[in-house]
Amino acid sequence: MADNTLLKYIFSEQVEVDPEGRFDLSPKTRRARMAEILKIVRKHKLMSSVTPEEFRAMLEDLGPSFVKIGQTLSTRSEILPQAYCDELSKLQAECEPLPFADMLAALDAEYGPRRPEIFAEIDPTPLGSASLAQVYRARLATGDQVAVKVQRPGVKATMALDIDIMRMLARRASRVMKDDQFLDLREVVEEMWQTFLEETDFRREAENLEEFARLNEKCAFIGSPHVYSELCTEYVLVMEYVEGIPINQSARLLAAGYDLEEIGVKLLDNYATQVLDHGFFHADPHPGNLIIRGGQIVYIDLGIMGRLSDRDRAGFTGIIKAVGNRDAAELKEALIRFAVQKDNSVIDHTRFLADLDGLLADYGSVDISQIDVGNMLNDIMALTRSCRVMLPSSVTNVARGLVTVEGTVAAYIADQNIVSIINDHLKREADKSEMLASALQELALALRASGKGALEASAYAGETLKMLTRGQLKVNMEMTGSDEPFRKLSKLFTRVTLALIVAGLFMGSSMLSLSSMEPRVLGVPVLAAVGYVSAFLLSVWIVLDIWRRK
Repeated sequence: MADNTLLKYIFSEQVEVDPEGRFDLSPKTRRARMAEILKIVRKHKLMSSVTPEEFRAMLEDLGPSFVKIGQTLSTRSEILPQAYCDELSKLQAECEPLPFADMLAALDAEYGPRRPEIFAEIDPTPLGSASLAQVYRARLATGDQVAVKVQRPGVKATMALDIDIMRMLARRASRVMKDDQFLDLREVVEEMWQTFLEETDFRREAENLEEFARLNEKCAFIGSPHVYSELCTEYVLVMEYVEGIPINQSARLLAAGYDLEEIGVKLLDNYATQVLDHGFFHADPHPGNLIIRGGQIVYIDLGIMGRLSDRDRAGFTGIIKAVGNRDAAELKEALIRFAVQKDNSVIDHTRFLADLDGLLADYGSVDISQIDVGNMLNDIMALTRSCRVMLPSSVTNVARGLVTVEGTVAAYIADQNIVSIINDHLKREADKSEMLASALQELALALRASGKGALEASAYAGETLKMLTRGQLKVNMEMTGSDEPFRKLSKLFTRVTLALIVAGLFMGSSMLSLSSMEPRVLGVPVLAAVGYVSAFLLSVWIVLDIWRRK
């Protein structure tokens, strides 16, 4: 009875998530799936005490959507205790494969009668079996050896239904937490939906492979499989078969003559290039996705890729530089610039700076090569959330990727880590052109700040004029400093006044000289003669004074 009440509450309002009608997201299927989820949750006693092993088993029983969530949670020690994270990391291992006949049927659904014409041979034993797809080795009719990634039948519809249910739960939960929770659960679920659409469309992975190869074509030690895009569909990916040594098999690598430290440093340096230079990076670089072949580090699965805009790359670079410099003020400004959402009305900047000081002090007590980048990034994100500063979702992908790639080669580079290598990368790449670009960017930011200040000044001026016209404005002015400017101004006005007097005397005397006034001197009235003489003397004095004072 309680389950029925809960289901009615959750599905009392419908949310349109599949406008194209690709998935069966009817109220009936939603209720059926939710009832199944509740049954599995009760089976594993989630509402009471649950062990890490029981929690992992429950996620496996719930299906691929929850396995993906568990894989993400396994890297988030700030959310779950470490024992749970360690147990959930086992979800990265392979799943029980579906029968080969089922996967052949999935291939036939894509290629129809063309399938035997395309594939001369398919090995029935899968190379790998994950929650979303299985990979088989095959030989094309042309003789090329390929790896065929086939999506498990029905898994996409199940994942769509699960995320649809999560969306409804998030809508309900956000109404309860909207006043106290800065993280919008609906945005988290929307991000999951977009990731789901990308990861379950193998045509996008084919595009990722082509773009990754293009961006890294000049890097001799990084490679990726050639993709047969003409054979790829939404549910099937066909790419070159890569035969090599998995990156975590150190004994085989040493026997083959490889330098493990060189592998580690080159992998991390290229990863810094992917994040900071390309803005297109592998978001899940775990050991199962990396093969060493012919002196190259080959990424064999590009289903989960991250993208950074120019703004995000600049913001992340600023954060890394600030951490490298151990400058709390610089880190605070970098985080606020990087943020996509910030509540300036409630940010306690003093506390924010003090918390960052404390965080850098904790990590500053050890050498930068010994910093646990996972814990550091988790601490930074937790601190920003507590200070009402929301970083873009891309930073989560970057953080997860950095933690994963560093963990992949941690045993190979005891004296370095991703932070130190990124700092070395930034120093090495800071040539004149990049410095010029940085200067131009700073100039643009300065102009933006100036423009903003001008707009604010205009707004204040408008308010001032309104007060002035209403008689509400009173101004008290006081000029401090030397009296010299006023003395110079006074002399200037004195000269102008004397010049006007001279002009008046000349004009008045000229008018009197035409009259018949007596007595007269040299044919002009005496008064006119006095006027002429006075005007002449004053004119000489003004000219001499101007010449003397230059």
